Amino acid sequence: MYEERFYRGITKPDDLHCYEVKFKETDLLCCTQSDLKSFIEDRLFFYRHQIEEYIRGRTPFEDSLVPINGDPFAPAIVKEMIESSARVGVGPMATVAGAIAEFLGRDISPLTDEYIIENGGDICLRTDRDRMVLIYAKDSPFSRRIALKLKGRDKPYGVCTSSGTVGHSLSLGCADAVCVVADSALFADGLATCIGNIVKQKDDIPMAIKKGTAFPGVTGILIVLGDSLGIWGELEIIRV
Repeated sequence: MYEERFYRGITKPDDLHCYEVKFKETDLLCCTQSDLKSFIEDRLFFYRHQIEEYIRGRTPFEDSLVPINGDPFAPAIVKEMIESSARVGVGPMATVAGAIAEFLGRDISPLTDEYIIENGGDICLRTDRDRMVLIYAKDSPFSRRIALKLKGRDKPYGVCTSSGTVGHSLSLGCADAVCVVADSALFADGLATCIGNIVKQKDDIPMAIKKGTAFPGVTGILIVLGDSLGIWGELEIIRV
């Protein structure tokens, strides 16, 4: 089921070329210094094909909600999904959106100094200037009223969100938004799912944040559940 992506029109930067790239269930917003749409389309097809071919005959990779054994013969994107999901205790497909965004970011980084790849709310970006990432949390009073301010730096950010109330991705929790900012979008995607599964009520927010802070490479965590908000790390929150 398609959900309108309210935040897309709000967060498109004026200084970059922005365009959508779609293939099957994958629906990307890409912002780059020049138009790289054809290149990104080709690479998206490549990674989707690798993942789909790997799934054939390997049902646990697609269906498991817990880590699976590594495979030294798997394609690189599949290997990293298996390894990263094992670190945080979720199934490999919990990292798929972040994995595609991150691998595309790696591919285009020689072609554009700044980029934003958004895949279903999971973002890989590299920026020389400050950027805003809007928080969408369905019916929460914080939804679309707060944003993360990310400062320019010379390495990518991964900004990934899990929700028990928004979108089609599976979450075993009830949070309206669990946003993780880390050095890797692939890892942030899995960790957002992991700690999102913990949050069933507002009293679970401190425990979920404590779980997330145990992993290196995490810059910040934001959790929204109704009118409750939990924040940890090097996050600058602004009103919008």
